[in-house]
Amino acid sequence: MSEDPSRAAGPSGPDTPPPPAGLGQAPRTGPGQGDAPWQRADGPAGPAPAPDPDSLWVTGGVLFAGILMLCQGVVAALEGVAALADGDVYGDVGEYLYRISLTGWGWIHLVLGVCVAATGAALLKGAGWARVAGILFASLSVFAHFLFLPYAPLWSVIVIALDIFVIWALAAYRDADPDPVSTAVPR
Repeated sequence: MSEDPSRAAGPSGPDTPPPPAGLGQAPRTGPGQGDAPWQRADGPAGPAPAPDPDSLWVTGGVLFAGILMLCQGVVAALEGVAALADGDVYGDVGEYLYRISLTGWGWIHLVLGVCVAATGAALLKGAGWARVAGILFASLSVFAHFLFLPYAPLWSVIVIALDIFVIWALAAYRDADPDPVSTAVPR
């Protein structure tokens, strides 16, 4: 049985070189292949693309982050009031490495909740400082709810996941029209 001469010469014809030894296949060409450095299969990966500030995920994410912060702040403040009331809302967890009294947790959640809610409201109003403060307070909330895991494990995991989304949404957003006065170089 004889071989087809077009197959023996290579995939594109007799002028196409064979694939490099050891790689298994040659670099791909065509639409969408090799257009950006992070898509290349035949070379080192380049930097990942920057988030698009006009993307609905980013702009809508900031709005959703503000709403989440407002709601989470109110719920955290109520969580703090419940811990301060010395009721049977939270049981005794026994020996715990990061043990803080329920009164201490009550004050932590109350103060952090008010700060998160105020920052969420400012974020919804479009305050420029609220993005940085939101990242700071969401990070503190992640830390506080990690330490609060023994008292409310399911709720703490949910709040940690939502805070991670808030941090991503606030960090990915870039103001499309920065103030030209503040970025102007004085002469």
